[in-house]
Amino acid sequence: MLYSISMDFQGALDFILDKMRDELSAALYYHGVHHTLDVLEVTAELCLLESVSAFDTILLKTAAAYHDSGFLLSRNEHERLSCEIVRETLPSFGYGQDAIEQICGMIMATKIPQNPQTPLEEILCDADLDYLGRPDFYPIGNTLFLELQEWQILKTEEAWNRLQLQFLQSHQFFTKTNRARREQTKQKHLKEIKAIIDMY
Repeated sequence: MLYSISMDFQGALDFILDKMRDELSAALYYHGVHHTLDVLEVTAELCLLESVSAFDTILLKTAAAYHDSGFLLSRNEHERLSCEIVRETLPSFGYGQDAIEQICGMIMATKIPQNPQTPLEEILCDADLDYLGRPDFYPIGNTLFLELQEWQILKTEEAWNRLQLQFLQSHQFFTKTNRARREQTKQKHLKEIKAIIDMY
């Protein structure tokens, strides 16, 4: 673990946030820097609540900062592209190969449908979709709807609500913390969207 001392998390964070602020498309209404900052904040919360070690907390927060950086290159396969950016960038901030591969594992676990294999991957997955069980579910969801409209993936509000229903039904929180603090509100949102669809 000695090489952990050389990891410059703040430098890596400042680098990627500056790059995303300067270069991300303005049409990323959901996947903008605001989303990355939200995921980073929730990741830090979950690291405390799940008693994650200081070293693993740095890895997780780095993964949170870089998890959507692939949108700098393309919206297709953005998780894989995020890992390319991680592998190119993080060695210059003192991250060793083992740390980089763990970070890439966390990022790839967030690909939908989420498939975490480790406790750290579970934390990043829950942080990424934390809003599903929060009071700001509807305004945040609306930004994703706008983004999907921009990409011409969805056209109507009905199609969006049907997609949301399907997504909420298939989603699960992985950490003990988020199952306790978010699941009940997520189920409330699920019922509300079901009721909307029943009116179509």
